[in-house]
Amino acid sequence: MKPVWIVDDDRSIRWVLEKTLSREQIPFLSFASASEALTRLDTGHEPPQVLVSDIRMPGRSGLDLLQQVKERFPALPVIIMTAYSDLESAVAAFQGGAFEYLPKPFDVDQALELIRRAITESSRQSGSPEEISLTPEILGQAPAMQEVFRAIGRLSQSHATVLITGESGSGKELVARALHRHSPRAQHPFIAINTAAIPKELLESELFGHERGAFTGAAVQRRGRFEQAEGGTLFLDEIGDMPAELQTRLLRVLSDGHYYRVGGHSPLKASVRVIAATHQNLEARVRDGLFREDLFHRINVIRVRLPSLRERREDIPILARHFLQKSAQELGGDSKRLSEAALRHLCALDFPGNVRQLENLCHWLTVMAPGQTVEVADLPPELRDCVTEPSATDWESALSQEVDRMLANGGGDVHEKLTQRFERLLIARALMSTGGRRIEAAQALGIGRNTITRKIQELKLDTSRATDTETAGEA
Repeated sequence: MKPVWIVDDDRSIRWVLEKTLSREQIPFLSFASASEALTRLDTGHEPPQVLVSDIRMPGRSGLDLLQQVKERFPALPVIIMTAYSDLESAVAAFQGGAFEYLPKPFDVDQALELIRRAITESSRQSGSPEEISLTPEILGQAPAMQEVFRAIGRLSQSHATVLITGESGSGKELVARALHRHSPRAQHPFIAINTAAIPKELLESELFGHERGAFTGAAVQRRGRFEQAEGGTLFLDEIGDMPAELQTRLLRVLSDGHYYRVGGHSPLKASVRVIAATHQNLEARVRDGLFREDLFHRINVIRVRLPSLRERREDIPILARHFLQKSAQELGGDSKRLSEAALRHLCALDFPGNVRQLENLCHWLTVMAPGQTVEVADLPPELRDCVTEPSATDWESALSQEVDRMLANGGGDVHEKLTQRFERLLIARALMSTGGRRIEAAQALGIGRNTITRKIQELKLDTSRATDTETAGEA
């Protein structure tokens, strides 16, 4: 094991850390200045396992040392210590690539725990960083997402109006953009508008435009979103919140294809495909008199339901990996990785904010997690202790809704499809929990190893991460 280097001009600090590391049988070397440490590197000695350095020392500073070391050994974890617990020092240390920032005076156990984490991080650094590969516009391997992909494929040559339903943050606009990109209108504009985010006094003008002088402040003629989307696709997000008077105007456009600018007298023809989306239950809003029934039937020509993230937990690993790579690319750093424990923890979360919440979390981890490997302890406090298992009522209710949906769409093979999805989910989760080891997954599920092998083949499960240990066991 390579030693931990301690760099500090304060002899008492070096002594405390030396005694602590000796007690834990962790090898170390101590230096009284940054120049001494750099000289050792310059004379051909191998780099340390972890570098612990003060930030303010006579001669070269800890930040200078950090910069020099990171230029030569980018993966080396560096812990910066300082008695000056100011924001500027912390920011400078992290901008320089520090693993963690340790203010003085520090608790010895806290320092030891931090050094141990840095050693673990150092031991994991092997090979080249993961390359950011080209990814599809929407990610998902879960059966529920495969249904969405199939719907997009079937609609690829269609001009039909589509209603996308799903919880906030589940990615409805991504689906709308995919529908546009794979449609005959792909070469024309895609215009999106959130009808819930614009005051109703302005929404009419936003949608249909206005003539000069139509109202106070209308100094020039303005093209509306329908006009901007001519020949292409208009995406109306959160249509369930559209004011009643605007619902009437939208219905007229969808019915005869014509509309008027606010204050205008000449009809304009709309050659636009409308894709609407909502997180609300439109049928219930129709019953409550909050949404026009005739408009509902106009936009509900083809419905695509986007599942929540908790309904596609098996997609959390690939989504998290993608978002971590994306954030690293945007911030100009190396992509961080989730430990197995952190990944299991995330897969157990409900994520009420869905994919958007997971993306925001990955961006937060890219900025705030100290090491390249993210542990459970690195997660935001509000997510560390909030794992709740779904109650029987929750999943039975979701299953009932899915059965009703499938029966309403014609049924015929509901039992076969749901059984396949159920078995695929069981086996996929068991394989994830065992790191891909089939025999252990079969034992956990209470089925035979031949059964799980047969099911994996029948269900066409991706077992690229499975180990070969089960093969040796079966031989």
